[in-house]
Amino acid sequence: MSQLKQTLSDTIKTSMKARELERVKVLRNVQSVVKQIEIDRQTELDDSQVLEVLQKQLKQRHESLSIFTENGRDDLASKEQFEIDIINEFMPKQMDDAELAALVNAEIKEQGATSMRDMGSVMGVLKNKTAGRADPALISKLVKDALQG
Repeated sequence: MSQLKQTLSDTIKTSMKARELERVKVLRNVQSVVKQIEIDRQTELDDSQVLEVLQKQLKQRHESLSIFTENGRDDLASKEQFEIDIINEFMPKQMDDAELAALVNAEIKEQGATSMRDMGSVMGVLKNKTAGRADPALISKLVKDALQG
């Protein structure tokens, strides 16, 4: 069992003992998504794959949060924010903008990338280097700006 899945399971048990029912509900939901993907793929997910699932769950909740906020549904928005906060506990420390920009520039130099044709190879390496620690959309924007600029 991956370390992240074990941590998730242990946190559920701890939350159950503390009778934190809303927290347990969110954690079980995440755990069920992970298990469903394992059943569908007929393989056990490793930590990086579990991180991808967590990122996808966060992205969905952020999208819902913005929709609820735009429509004045503060009750639903606060519920989504609560879920985001809980899932974020399992995410690695996020890279700051300066650190990410430096990594992007270093990778572009290392590969000798000069045009947008090189973006795919640069993104492939950066995606692995930043797994779970940076938003892929932000990385893409930084790479695009660097290659066009």
